[in-house]
Amino acid sequence: MSFLNKFIPGAAIALTISSCNMTQQPVDDFDYTVDRFADIEVLRYKVPGFEALSTQQKALIYHLTEAAIAGRDILWDQNGKHNLRIRQVMEQIYTNYAGDKNADEFKAFEKYLKLIWFANGIHHHYSMDKFIPEFSAEFFAAQVKALDPESLPLNGQSVDEMIAELTPVIFDPTVMAKRVNQAEGEDLITTSANNLYDGVTQAEVEEYFAALKDPKDATPISYGLNSRKVKKDGKVTEEVYSANGLYAEAIKVIVSHLEKAMEYAENDAQRNTIASLINYYNTGDLSLFDEYSILWLQDTASQVDFINGFIESYGDPLGMTGAWESIVNFKNVEASNRTQTISDNAQWFEDNSPIDPRFRKEEVKGVSAKVITAAILAGDAYPATPIGINLPNSNWIRANYGSKSVTIENITQAYDAASQGNGFNEEFVIDQPTRELMGKYLFITDNLHTDLHECLGHGSGKLLPGVDPDALKAHGATIEETRADLFALYYLADPKLVEIGLLDNPEAYKAEYYKYILNGMMTQLMRIEPGKDVEESHMRNRKLIAEWAYENGKAENVIELDTIDGKTFIKINDYDKLRGLFGSLLKEIQRIKSEGDYEAGRNIVEKYAVKVNPALHKEVLDRYATLNIAPYKGFVNPIYTPVYDAEGKIVDVTLNFEEDYVSQMLRYSRDYSPLTK
Repeated sequence: MSFLNKFIPGAAIALTISSCNMTQQPVDDFDYTVDRFADIEVLRYKVPGFEALSTQQKALIYHLTEAAIAGRDILWDQNGKHNLRIRQVMEQIYTNYAGDKNADEFKAFEKYLKLIWFANGIHHHYSMDKFIPEFSAEFFAAQVKALDPESLPLNGQSVDEMIAELTPVIFDPTVMAKRVNQAEGEDLITTSANNLYDGVTQAEVEEYFAALKDPKDATPISYGLNSRKVKKDGKVTEEVYSANGLYAEAIKVIVSHLEKAMEYAENDAQRNTIASLINYYNTGDLSLFDEYSILWLQDTASQVDFINGFIESYGDPLGMTGAWESIVNFKNVEASNRTQTISDNAQWFEDNSPIDPRFRKEEVKGVSAKVITAAILAGDAYPATPIGINLPNSNWIRANYGSKSVTIENITQAYDAASQGNGFNEEFVIDQPTRELMGKYLFITDNLHTDLHECLGHGSGKLLPGVDPDALKAHGATIEETRADLFALYYLADPKLVEIGLLDNPEAYKAEYYKYILNGMMTQLMRIEPGKDVEESHMRNRKLIAEWAYENGKAENVIELDTIDGKTFIKINDYDKLRGLFGSLLKEIQRIKSEGDYEAGRNIVEKYAVKVNPALHKEVLDRYATLNIAPYKGFVNPIYTPVYDAEGKIVDVTLNFEEDYVSQMLRYSRDYSPLTK
């Protein structure tokens, strides 16, 4: 799909410039760190340039941020049918607890609540495994019974009945064990605990959508993107997300804020885009979502921009249903010069791609790219967030109209600042010359990797006529992210980047190559529990590329696993040949995508991307344990407060960064919960 969710050593939500000491960014006195618990660190991010915006733009951002936060409950419910109820109960216990808050059980309870807040539900946001509480079921029951029943979401049950229903969901590791299951050979729907399906099997859903699709349709809608698939009267049907359907209470609130935002639109194109989104929300008609998507990507003049809706499908084991998400942002004009240069040369990159010419686009259309400043993160982009976006996802819209790509630089800067001096380089990078190379060039090459991945990688290539965009099924997301990463890696070493002024040293790409292989083969394993497979699509993508390059470069010793003082290190012996390997793999991955070759896609993913070497895994975990680095990072949002004049007109919007993690989560639940009222 199209969100770049890289892995940062030491920051662990994106593989970007933010790793360790690998940066040239100045250190400042902004307090980035907010909270630390379990395997998570919560940060703040700056919003540089906001004060310089016009009052109209600030007011537009304010209303768009309100529309963004208003959808929070939708994602919680999509992630699991008990999530909203569990959140309500846990928050009531937390805010009304009268016992010793230093007691072990309460501390364990508090950690659990912080974890489910971060994950938007009871399953880990990345591994998809269910959290198992370290407090007892007896503690939970006693605390619930101590509450005023009027404060509880009983839904017609008694307190005891509610406790009996929720206890196994919370405490039994075998009940709803995994939100998204990707295990080969299993029914991925019935074994996944998300709330996107009910009473249906994988075979039934695949048969249902196969019957709906017309292979001759050149402009197909994104089937299943905005619906819950259920069985009624023995037949599969869709409960559509809309202002008149499922999640209506929340969608109506989102629409009301979008209507207010329209009053402050910067131009007619932006106003029409927002109106089109409202029309789609009101009807749930996916053809109208396509109309909105085209208007959105064609609006390149507005400085303020946003995404809002059911977009990325990583939370669906079949890769169809979009998770609700929103990001509000504005253009970083100065930093966007490099992305503009990339998009201006899009046709050259496409024409010179190492793929079969049959799969190249004859004419690259509508590619736009910019560096943005995030103003708010919401839904599936909060608290953990991507650092790059390329939308829309529809293949035919990309082919006919192009795509819009962004790199979220204030987020990468926050990661970077928060991970200064954590010892990662010294522990995992093989030698001082390599560390110096990365220190000098990783910031720019990692940014360029993100730019190339989003701006050109996702937008490159084409499907052959008649190929179903969903032909790769459960492996589609991994193959797509692999394709975009390979495109970026291949071109990062191309002399063209020096020629067009994006790099000043033809050797700079080596910094990103080293980090990528190190991460794909070793350091991202710190996110995997012992004995578990790799399941998340981005992690699979990185492992696939690194492991394939290692194995296929063995004959010429391109990549070597070197042992120094009993520790394993990555050693790259021939960077030029490594680039050639990336090109060869890109050629095959593009073929798989373009031809819809499911078997080849399944085979390459299962061979290289899933299984973990247990000895190397243990070593990585042991070495990381000495660094005290949180594997995952996410963010709290700033608070936007409008200032009104005597006539009720917005004359300014102020920005506040002081809210802590717990306060923000409780405030969002109190003020932005239309599905739990």
